[in-house]
Amino acid sequence: MVANIANKAAIAGIGSTEFSKNSGRSELSLAAEAVKAALNDAGLKASDVDGMVTFTMDQNEEVDVARAVGCNDLNFFARVPYGGGAATGTLLQAAMAVATGMAEVVVCYRALNGRSGHRYSAGVSGSLITGSAIHYGWYMPYGLLTPTSWVAMYTQRYMHLTGCTEDALFEIAHTTREYAVKNPAAFFYNQPFTRADYDNARRICDPLRLFDCCQESDGGSAVIVTTPERARDLKQPGVLINGVAQCSPRDQEEMTSFYRAEIGRIPEMDIAARHAYAQCGLSAKDIDAAVIYDAFSSIVLMQLESWGFCEFGEAAKFVLDGNLRPDGRLPTNTHGGQLSEAYIHGVNGIVEAVRLVRGTSVNQPKKNVNHALVTSGVGVPTGGAILGRM
Repeated sequence: MVANIANKAAIAGIGSTEFSKNSGRSELSLAAEAVKAALNDAGLKASDVDGMVTFTMDQNEEVDVARAVGCNDLNFFARVPYGGGAATGTLLQAAMAVATGMAEVVVCYRALNGRSGHRYSAGVSGSLITGSAIHYGWYMPYGLLTPTSWVAMYTQRYMHLTGCTEDALFEIAHTTREYAVKNPAAFFYNQPFTRADYDNARRICDPLRLFDCCQESDGGSAVIVTTPERARDLKQPGVLINGVAQCSPRDQEEMTSFYRAEIGRIPEMDIAARHAYAQCGLSAKDIDAAVIYDAFSSIVLMQLESWGFCEFGEAAKFVLDGNLRPDGRLPTNTHGGQLSEAYIHGVNGIVEAVRLVRGTSVNQPKKNVNHALVTSGVGVPTGGAILGRM
């Protein structure tokens, strides 16, 4: 069965705050600022909004955001769980609402003081009040307390299976930084690093070094989803949601699915990719650029394989051949990614994917970008979206 929501919703506005390590203001202020920026970008008023979607992890209640920016009645609101796995899930919820007529103008937002406030790098090293403690309890005595340690576990297995080396991890981190160096909005704007810098950086958890791990950021991002018909009359070129899917496969845990038959694979993304492509009849050959969730450099490799840009075990070669660079087959994370622009749980990546299709990225590829892929986090239930020109 293929869901019938392809091309029935469009992104009409995008907005972000500045990205920092200390915003100096509340998360609600960041959320309102990002939403207002997205509405201004679309040429819409707050009173046009009748739906909202965010993450279960977002601390900003929909009613508070709506009141802060001046919305009227809301007909629809929803939240998507699993941290970074929720990023494109917000688009899925918004697209379903718009396609079915439940709402006409839906805001998807995420705002956090992820450095000056609660730091997600702490993982489960602090208090843990959740049913997930049942499975985390098996790993915590061995020091597996943080996202880096969990991802390092299955990265080691993936590298063992495929022969991938640190050269590929460096290429991803370095290419991403080179994009950020040219992006004034990126935290690491004008701050390049060399191979020597990479090699000499401390290991966070073997094989992941400092530059393989995303930032902790303060900031917010938002996008406006509406009908294609309404998008045509707005301020910016509408960007169609060609296909969007999310999946939680059998035997999934949150970040630590270590009792699967094979931990060096990410079936959640494999299945989501198949569903998203099936919705719109597109395939990897149709994708011109990508924003691939890069909380860690290694997970970019796995996702390239999930979305069909190469076969399992071939992603390292694909990357080392320069395919993620500006003149490569698949310019990727052209904003600097979460590694070097900011970590807004992937929603700043949706903003960049829209720019790529509009043709307005600061690192816009020279070729036409008719379709861009944007993905969500892995290790959790997750998904991705294919965005295209109207």
